[in-house]
Amino acid sequence: MSEPMGPFALRWPRTLARALLPCSCALCGELASDAVCAPCTLRYTGPDGPRCPRCANPLDPSEMEGQTCAGCMSEAPAFDATVVASDYAAPLDGLVLGLKFGARLPLAPWFAGRIRDVVLAQPGWRLPDLLCPVPLGPRRLAERGFNQALEIARPLSAMLGVHLQPRLAMRAIETAAQSGVAPRERAGNIRGAFALAPGMAALIEGRHVGVVDDVMTSGHTLNELAATLKAAGAARVSNLVFARTPPHQGA
Repeated sequence: MSEPMGPFALRWPRTLARALLPCSCALCGELASDAVCAPCTLRYTGPDGPRCPRCANPLDPSEMEGQTCAGCMSEAPAFDATVVASDYAAPLDGLVLGLKFGARLPLAPWFAGRIRDVVLAQPGWRLPDLLCPVPLGPRRLAERGFNQALEIARPLSAMLGVHLQPRLAMRAIETAAQSGVAPRERAGNIRGAFALAPGMAALIEGRHVGVVDDVMTSGHTLNELAATLKAAGAARVSNLVFARTPPHQGA
């Protein structure tokens, strides 16, 4: 009977491939060991000022770091916290579009790594008990061939040591893409769009669920999914997102 492979045996093919086939940075074009080189990663991601711990929008100068923003205080969302790795702005917006619409799947682990870095940098931030990618509807999944949120959630799960439940939630309604809907109509467009998959209620009862997505714009999609999870028994829902659209651009 053969011995099970250890961690190094599982990692060495990828390590060897990176050594023999270095890639080009998706931003500057220089040789890199990852999808984006270390200098570009340092330049374009990382701390960029205080954000609301609930929705991750930048805080006004009058608001103190760690304070919930005025918008969340006046109308609290269903989710409890949000962490983001960057703003949805040039040049990183091009990478997001490249993953979502150009099937540049090697970008997904790099996105996951940036989310991990931000999560682990949060003082006292409690990791979720399980991760749930924002689900796509059957038609859009068939058109695209993959779910970009799931592609990010897979490596993020391994990086954080948090169990991934890829089929926890599903699209109950095939809605129009939020990006093509007027901002004032987005809440109505996504209302009732999600449902817990059959047999999954026991997995989230009283637990902390981390919802993974590539971009957060208005927050209506994540809010609707969080409300669905809370109604099914989740005690806490946190969003783990790569990019946040600045308020003046989106919502």
